Amino acid sequence: MTRIAILASGSGTNAENIVRYFAGHPTIQVATVITNRRAAGVIDRLRPLGIEVEYFGKEHWADNTAVTSHLQQLGVDLVVLSGFLAMVGEPMLTAYAGRIVNIHPSLLPRHGGKGMYGHYVHESVLASGDKQSGITIHLVTDVPDGGPIVEQHACPVMPDDTPDTLAARVHQLEYAYFPQAIERLAKAL
Repeated sequence: MTRIAILASGSGTNAENIVRYFAGHPTIQVATVITNRRAAGVIDRLRPLGIEVEYFGKEHWADNTAVTSHLQQLGVDLVVLSGFLAMVGEPMLTAYAGRIVNIHPSLLPRHGGKGMYGHYVHESVLASGDKQSGITIHLVTDVPDGGPIVEQHACPVMPDDTPDTLAARVHQLEYAYFPQAIERLAKAL
């Protein structure tokens, strides 16, 4: 059984989608969901599914030794960042080299890097005049949004788009493709 950990900071829509996708999967199991925000929406979103979200505060992410150790004790094979807004550094980057995956709401390398998350990304896409946006699923390295790209999926940017309408279209790509990409990565381990 391949065990995955989901790290989420926000409302948890993608985390919920991933948990539902892998519920009852014959070879892949969600071992834990972890948040870095005590009041993150993901906590209440996953409770009805019987998932207790674990909280590790800000002090645990500056030096994520305790989090990394916890993941290793749980036998986690793959770490999934799903709207996770803390930097993942050492020792997790070494312990899980090539086994931490993130989703970004643009076609990297455009509109990525430090400070580019959520609506900031969609605002940047619209301000740039890009005709396409989408999602990038990539491995995590010490360079924000700079790891090897696993796959990308595009959607059009409409002339009358707002950050909200573009975000809704991008979210549909996330829901459709992220769990499948995680499944392929997990099976390749």
